[in-house]
Amino acid sequence: MADVPSDAPQHCPGTSSEQAGKTSACQGCPNQSLCASGAAKAPDPAIEEIKVKLATVKHKIVVLSGKGGVGKSTFSANLAHALASDASTEVALLDVDICGPSVPKIMGVEGEQVHQSGSGWSPVYVEDNLAVMSIGFLLGSPDDAVIWRGPKKNGMIKQFLRDVDWGELDYLIVDTPPGTSDEHLSVVQYLSAARIDGAVIITTPQEVSLQDVRKEIRFCQKVNLPVIGVVENMSGFECPKCKNTSQIFPPTTGGAERMCEELGLPLLGKVPLDPRIGKNCDEGKSFLSEVPDSAAALAYQGIVKSNYSFSHSSSQCSV
Repeated sequence: MADVPSDAPQHCPGTSSEQAGKTSACQGCPNQSLCASGAAKAPDPAIEEIKVKLATVKHKIVVLSGKGGVGKSTFSANLAHALASDASTEVALLDVDICGPSVPKIMGVEGEQVHQSGSGWSPVYVEDNLAVMSIGFLLGSPDDAVIWRGPKKNGMIKQFLRDVDWGELDYLIVDTPPGTSDEHLSVVQYLSAARIDGAVIITTPQEVSLQDVRKEIRFCQKVNLPVIGVVENMSGFECPKCKNTSQIFPPTTGGAERMCEELGLPLLGKVPLDPRIGKNCDEGKSFLSEVPDSAAALAYQGIVKSNYSFSHSSSQCSV
């Protein structure tokens, strides 16, 4: 949880809980007296510091999905590339998937180093107007495992938001891991004063994905995070030879389109499967630049063009 100190015991109830400092898990914790006194319930000062730090960032967009493997990082990367294709638009991509940071690989900057300056950490630049930050830049090897509990993840996300020299940005895109847990709570809490434009929810067409995505939408409702809309990824496959379309992941319950109708959410677009997307991710190349006329690239461009000012298209879900 975002309100759990980094030196807290495993089952810490959190500093904002009514049980703070009073449960058996609190015994022996160096913060027990402070929590029991109620003083720890004060807002984290980092929230205001982050608000000041990100005052020069116009739009903050979080990419979410309750399901793993639906292409959140791929979508985040291609969204960043699409927005940055306008040379006058300043874009940054923040990877908060602490245990599985794939963004450096996808963006072609794996092995780069983060440098410290007088104004904070300097992000890694893919293009002059496209910056990236990830814990992957802080690891000795891409194969190193990050084995952290929630409080350490929380501290790392706080550092990314508060200590990185983002500069003036039009868009900050935050790529998250699957689920509704530590990383998601931390992002929402720390950006609460800085104003998040909203979340883009990624799903695939089949019900096994939609089931978890509905949970993610409910999470957004509970934490008052606006939903910009839903993207259906891996939506059909067009054979490059015969041009027939196959549903690799059949939308047995109507897919994202039916779900959006039921919940009153915008369907931002459908991105078809294309093996070249995976190939370009592995090679660290921009799929939109490499295959600009493909159906998938046109779908990405359509999502950006029809929803360019994301902050004006956010909706509250009715789940």
